[in-house]
Amino acid sequence: MALIVVGSVAVAVLGYRQRDSRAAVVFTRGFALVVLAFGVTTLSYRLLPAQWDVGESLPLHLCDLAWIVAAFALWTHRPQACALLYYWGLTLTPQAMITPALDAPDFPSPDFVEFWGQHLLVIWAAAYLTWGVGVRPNWRGYWFAAVVTIAWGAAMLPFNAWAGTNYGFVSGKPDNPSLLDVMGGWPWYLGVEAVVGLAAWALLTWPWTRTPRRVVHA
Repeated sequence: MALIVVGSVAVAVLGYRQRDSRAAVVFTRGFALVVLAFGVTTLSYRLLPAQWDVGESLPLHLCDLAWIVAAFALWTHRPQACALLYYWGLTLTPQAMITPALDAPDFPSPDFVEFWGQHLLVIWAAAYLTWGVGVRPNWRGYWFAAVVTIAWGAAMLPFNAWAGTNYGFVSGKPDNPSLLDVMGGWPWYLGVEAVVGLAAWALLTWPWTRTPRRVVHA
């Protein structure tokens, strides 16, 4: 948790100080390459025959997709990618770290390094682009992220049923304690999760989009 806060503040301050400079371009693209290299390396490890598990090896959890989005957003600053990273990286990824669904040995286990390293990089990238670079979300980005996330969840339901997996925990709750435990049984918790999540995202969008009050002088 300390690394989340310290790392986020550090990259945000660095990005703010470098804003609109050549150094910012170099750092941002270097950051993107670090995220990409880490993600590709850990994904390649999971796809090795000795590590293959259809329920874990495919990059279909939102946190797996988040590092791909993070690398693309850092490299391009595309509004849609930055919006996805903002919502996924600052709400879903921290939640995954607070209640980790991780059954692996401690450091230096590759699974341990992958889980924590991947999540930290995504959060740091979201903080860097939002407060450092100054790429802020708007309502168009909100709705884009909402549609993409709901479409992903809808796609995972038939895939999980076909493959016998549980990507995104849309087909069942994780074994570890999580917020889903207070949202009812399946499939009701999916609806509650959607409503709560969209409401939280709306609250995280409003401060960036509200119009300042006009002062009327007598």
